[in-house]
Amino acid sequence: MNTKERENAILPATDILERSEGFHIFMDMPGVAPDALSIDLEENELMVTGASRYTPASETQGRYSTPEFGAPVYRRVFTLSDMVDRERIKASLKDGVLDLFLPKAEAMKPRRIPISSGELE
Repeated sequence: MNTKERENAILPATDILERSEGFHIFMDMPGVAPDALSIDLEENELMVTGASRYTPASETQGRYSTPEFGAPVYRRVFTLSDMVDRERIKASLKDGVLDLFLPKAEAMKPRRIPISSGELE
């Protein structure tokens, strides 16, 4: 993605859901196909970029009176904490919604502490 595309990129609407096993990040990316989507992890930054494949009708098919519809490029960057197990991040794209699953690192998952009836060692 060049500098101009990065400057004109749209922030996709995003919901973040935390569960005990990890985080789901849902992003609205209408018109983006899986092969036009890239998810890159560099150190603690997760970068999501997707390009819509909308192709407007040609001028020979008519004249636009209000040309507002385009082929947007979506871009969002997330800073990850040590809570996330970077090796197990998964993504799926269905019906224009990207679902990123960021699993919690084992040390960060909730757990129950056992209680003994004797003294601590």
